[in-house]
Amino acid sequence: MPGFEMFGALERAEVQDVLDSGVLMRYGFDGMRNGHWKARELEQALAARMNTRFAQTVSSGTAALTVALASAGVGAGDEVIIPTFTFVASFEAVLALGAIPVLTDIDETLCLNPSAVEKAITERTKAVMPVHMCGSMADLKTLKAICDRHDLLLIEDACQAIGGSYEGKPLGSYGDVGCFSFDYVKTITCGEGGGLITDNETFYRNADHYSDHGHDHVGSDRGAESHPFLGYNFRISELNAAVGVAQIRRLDEFLRIQENHYGILAESLAGLEGITMRKIPVTGVQNYSFLNFFLPSEALARNAHKALAAAGIDGCFYWYDNNWHYYRKWEHLTELKTLGPVSPEVQEKLSGLKDLTFPSSDHWMGRNLSCLIKLGWSREEVAQRGEKIKNVLREVLGAA
Repeated sequence: MPGFEMFGALERAEVQDVLDSGVLMRYGFDGMRNGHWKARELEQALAARMNTRFAQTVSSGTAALTVALASAGVGAGDEVIIPTFTFVASFEAVLALGAIPVLTDIDETLCLNPSAVEKAITERTKAVMPVHMCGSMADLKTLKAICDRHDLLLIEDACQAIGGSYEGKPLGSYGDVGCFSFDYVKTITCGEGGGLITDNETFYRNADHYSDHGHDHVGSDRGAESHPFLGYNFRISELNAAVGVAQIRRLDEFLRIQENHYGILAESLAGLEGITMRKIPVTGVQNYSFLNFFLPSEALARNAHKALAAAGIDGCFYWYDNNWHYYRKWEHLTELKTLGPVSPEVQEKLSGLKDLTFPSSDHWMGRNLSCLIKLGWSREEVAQRGEKIKNVLREVLGAA
């Protein structure tokens, strides 16, 4: 079947099962939420793996963030604190609801700095949204204490860190709602898709209805269902969900592979003077999808990034200059370039964003390199890669 190869080695029977059932055909498919067999199966598997009461699947990671925020009551004029290092989806989801993204400094975890979060809180603040970038997490204990003290929501964006944990709890399950992405670059993939988890039944019911045009999913006639409130279409497709069912079964296998690869690479860099590793919060366990380290200066980080690419070592990122992931390149946000008008509250709050700088964030991101961990490597390939990276970095540091 064309297209299977994009999902890697997974159970083709799961996808074929959907096709054979007629779900993707216009005849025999009732369109009912209760009839979305693979979506429901994925939700049950996700909730079980993450030790939460509820899970809701949606069409993307961005949809998961949007639905999570809306389901928790975030809306027009509310402020949501997000990090300067994230994916553009973080502020897109906030703006889509008429709310206001408040960019806030990161620290050596490459995630939200709790001290900066405390300073950013105003009477309009509704939620804090730590983004667990590149496989690891923020200082969630401190952030939760801040949220509890100020009666704020803690919404975890764990899209890049599925399978990691903090205080023994799966990432995404520590706050009020947690969000995941299943696109093709994530640890587990549906090709495209996302999900959210929560122990809050109200938030779950809201998410269930909101992500399907506001349908309450009561009864057996979808056309006769009530609409408790407005909603939109963020449903995951059955084909994507079928792939997700197969993938989530392999999550722990993938995590073991990533951890083994990470250990080999980290050991290769252990003796290099001037290289320091990203801070992992106490009790935190990353999902080992990226190896993150700091060089002594921005100049050396730039030189190392260029040297690694010249040596043919792919998958090494210098996020400081990246258009998707760091605030310095978000002109469309800072200049509020939109296809239509935005609310006065958003205009007012974001009007000075283009003049803001975040030197504390720059201090960390300017010196950081982030190396992707690939599942398909053999042990020998990882060892060779580690040796190459070590030699390149040693040469760059020696030339300084």
